[in-house]
Amino acid sequence: MSGDSGSGLLRDAIGLREVLFQSVTAMAPAAAIAASIPAGAAFAGGSLPLSVVVALVACLFTASCVAELARRLPAAGSVATYSAQGLHPAIGFLVGWGYVFVEALVPALLLLQLGFTTAGTLHQRWPSCPAELWWPWSLLGAVIIALAGYFGVRASARFGTVLGIFEVLVFVVFAVLLIGRAGAGNTLSVFGTSHTADGYGGVSGIFAGSVYTVLAFAGFEAAAPLAEETKNPRRTMRRAVLGAALSIGLVYVLTTYAMSVYFGPDRFAGFGASGAASWEGVARASFGLFWVLLFLAVVNSTVANANACANVSTRTAFALGRIGVFPQAFARLHPRRRSPVTGVAAQFVIAVGAALGLGFAYDPVTAFVLLATVIVTVIIGVYIIVNLSCAGYFLRRRRDAFNPVLHLLFPVLGIAAFVPALLTAAGIPAFDFVSGLSAPVSYAGPVVGVWMLIGIVVLAVLLRRHPERVAQTGRIHLDDTPAPAGDPETGAVPR
Repeated sequence: MSGDSGSGLLRDAIGLREVLFQSVTAMAPAAAIAASIPAGAAFAGGSLPLSVVVALVACLFTASCVAELARRLPAAGSVATYSAQGLHPAIGFLVGWGYVFVEALVPALLLLQLGFTTAGTLHQRWPSCPAELWWPWSLLGAVIIALAGYFGVRASARFGTVLGIFEVLVFVVFAVLLIGRAGAGNTLSVFGTSHTADGYGGVSGIFAGSVYTVLAFAGFEAAAPLAEETKNPRRTMRRAVLGAALSIGLVYVLTTYAMSVYFGPDRFAGFGASGAASWEGVARASFGLFWVLLFLAVVNSTVANANACANVSTRTAFALGRIGVFPQAFARLHPRRRSPVTGVAAQFVIAVGAALGLGFAYDPVTAFVLLATVIVTVIIGVYIIVNLSCAGYFLRRRRDAFNPVLHLLFPVLGIAAFVPALLTAAGIPAFDFVSGLSAPVSYAGPVVGVWMLIGIVVLAVLLRRHPERVAQTGRIHLDDTPAPAGDPETGAVPR
């Protein structure tokens, strides 16, 4: 029955629109356009649009693998379930362990950005507003996200949909204005290699820039943990994951092209995330009060991204809690709203604790960079394992449905695309454009290592005392209901 809560998450609560924007907002398009993607300009220069195209194609390989697995294995455990089915339940546990950890930290990351962006902008506009007073804005954002999570997936997903539409619309409109103002400056040469930065000529500059733009796509898989609450998840998940990666990738291409031709391709290497040579700087100088809309879009993006990732962490923790490999309190649901209330409460405490603790220990910007490095390192590692899992699942379990392009070539290409990004995020100077990390950002590696070491110890204890729980990591539902027979495109998840 539609909407039947039973003893689990609320079934058939949301549709394609909501889960599509779950992934869209997890990618934080406004924040990525304004801050993440411009980092690649130092290498690709005015040819940055081509770097974005390269990153889009690379991410679509992994998005295709996630979509194929989500279609066959609709589960709140998402990447943990995929890894358990495609490789081994123990690997599935460790992927879930790492994924919950970083997705729980993403809201803290975004709350820091919300705090210092809002405080800094208000101080710039009205000097009497202290730039150091960032933490009230972070707390306000945490309360909003917790309330959205408490009121259930419908409220949270619809909230994210509204926020996602607003931020995308603002930047698309601004891109159209930039293209119009550029006039005769519009040129397709930015999709070539003639405008790369000094010292990074030709293809080397394009690929160096694409490594940084790849990071702007992180989050396209965020729809997958909502599978058990989605109508017709086997069809919807696939469309949402691929649709988010492709549509927002095209928005990235449009906006990067617009700013490159407006600002000037040959001086675009100096473009960045702040100051006169930035999105907000250009808006302030040439488009009057339009900068206010850009500012609101970026603030909106931080809240929307934090909300989406809170959904991911609470659902993944719920899936691991109900099979007993996480504390079973995480499987506790609100009796009426069917929201994972323990996870929502834990997410609030972690987000506020990490944001305020690190923000005051260092400063909010340094804390932001530290958390971002931890998160990106783990997320890219998860993407690499999911690519392996796609190949493993179809080779080992579904040879009847095996497609050499979708299930072997694409996973290999996806891994190849993300390895340079992983080395860059970790600060391992395997390429000449990668810089080593300095303290405290260099602590990210040891933090990830310690967390995963703890996970290995927990896994060893579980394998000794409760091996059956680890084996359940790859199960679609707690009741071990088999996947429905028939066409996986249209089959409904058993009720």
